[in-house]
Amino acid sequence: MTLIENCFISFKDSIDSYTLPERFTFPFYYQPHPLCLLAAKELQDYLQRQKKWQHNFGLGGDNEGAIGKMFGVLLVRNQDNKIGYLTAFSGKLAGKNHIGKFVPPVFDLLHEDGFFLTAQVEINKLTEQLQQMEKNPQIAYYKKILTAESKASLEQIKKQRESIIAARKIRKAQRSRAQTESDKPAFLQLKEQLAQQSIKEKNQLKKLTAYWAKRLAVAQNNLDLLTDEIKQLKNQRKNQSACLQKKIFQQYYFLDKKNRKKSLHSIFINTTRGVPPAGSGECATPKLLQYAYQQQMQPLAMAEFWWGASPKSEIRKHQNFYSACQGKCQPILKHMLNGIKMDDNPLLNNPAQKKTIKIIYQDDAVLVINKPAELLSVPGKDIEDSVYLRIKQSYPDAVGPLIVHRLDMSTSGLMVLGLTKDAHKNLQKQFIQRSIKKRYIALLDGLLTVDKGYIDLPLRVDLDDRPRQLVCYKYGKPAQTQWQLIERKGRQSLVYFYPVSGRTHQLRVHAAHLNGLNTPIAGDDLYGHKADRLYLHAETLEFRHPVSRELMHFQSDAEF
Repeated sequence: MTLIENCFISFKDSIDSYTLPERFTFPFYYQPHPLCLLAAKELQDYLQRQKKWQHNFGLGGDNEGAIGKMFGVLLVRNQDNKIGYLTAFSGKLAGKNHIGKFVPPVFDLLHEDGFFLTAQVEINKLTEQLQQMEKNPQIAYYKKILTAESKASLEQIKKQRESIIAARKIRKAQRSRAQTESDKPAFLQLKEQLAQQSIKEKNQLKKLTAYWAKRLAVAQNNLDLLTDEIKQLKNQRKNQSACLQKKIFQQYYFLDKKNRKKSLHSIFINTTRGVPPAGSGECATPKLLQYAYQQQMQPLAMAEFWWGASPKSEIRKHQNFYSACQGKCQPILKHMLNGIKMDDNPLLNNPAQKKTIKIIYQDDAVLVINKPAELLSVPGKDIEDSVYLRIKQSYPDAVGPLIVHRLDMSTSGLMVLGLTKDAHKNLQKQFIQRSIKKRYIALLDGLLTVDKGYIDLPLRVDLDDRPRQLVCYKYGKPAQTQWQLIERKGRQSLVYFYPVSGRTHQLRVHAAHLNGLNTPIAGDDLYGHKADRLYLHAETLEFRHPVSRELMHFQSDAEF
């Protein structure tokens, strides 16, 4: 590769046969331009053969400590009117911000004379001090005493309350017998005696409660004497970290094509979060555009691909291309691409406009339909056309929410709708109780080596890149799927999915994730490779009719 200037790279071979893009890539949903594919191929060849730096991508079979990385290429026209490309990596590579051939970061946190490293040393000192203080054996000792005292107080107070309740029942029985068997003076005397007993027992409970409150206060105070300083240091570290983060945000300035600057802080101030997510500005595409503007180069097209082992949470496949993330990059790129002619946003088009819903069954209470692929179940942010809207228009007398369950926009197949409030409520209850049975059929982009299995991977939304889902054992919701191989077809596998739960993108993530089948569904533009459609279809549906209670079974064969 010939370096024309600093980070500008000429293509190895002539590109005269290629047509240049007329508009810049829409970064959040795209097919890479042929020249971007060529640039990416040259970059990947370089990554495979270079020996100047070492980074564990996890491609040698040993994934211990492996860190895959997102790389980007930017097709540009330089000041000499020559076409070439720039390359970048997200975050750090081989522990560095600067590596020859790649564009520099927008702001270098690791500069040896910079404020970040100095402030980081101070924060690290606080962390080390905290770690030493938290190792104090007296803390564990007093925590143990406090736990024991708390347990003993609860047990004794509970025992006293139970004794009071038992004595109250005995007194009630005594009063009842005395009222019928004794004369009035004797009854009144007994009643007074029993009332005094009740007061005595209540006072005993108050004294016991006060006694344990005092003991617990002493135990808590002994512990606080040791932990208050730790709390103060943690607050100090938190405040210093917040100040450092704010200062960092103020140093990041991003350019647009007219060299207008905008800080990271001002870019995110009016977003839902109000503050930049961690790592904002470190992704490949903002770094590429920043360098291009600084060097007076014209951006023509972009592409990003993953290189290395897949992370444990999100789905990233080696050498697959991915769109820019929504949470971190969308606000930044909105500023940086201001005034640049760009491809239309395909997500604003309704791909199901000419598709029709097939009615499988209907009566006064329920409706079973076959939803076409690419039709939303409910109105979306930019597209209103949906199963809900069409059914509402076709069945104006239907009442209630209608939609009982959803299918992903790209998934086709059977859906049941409730045409009355009672029917909707009953069907919804069946879904909650998991008595409704569903079977999906899917074509996977790869050959499975086993014939059946069970996947248990909890899911949550990727807050930085909606609507993608992450596998998360800490905050994710339980998600389980049974599956069975139908047949192997060439280099693909046809399978049945039996979802136990019904999380967003559950089958797509369970199929693609490293700890699932590690084989994406064909046509999955989020977790695999885009095709003419997502090859996932809700094939069978079984439920009890909300009125007749009759067991109903429906099947709709997949078009693929």
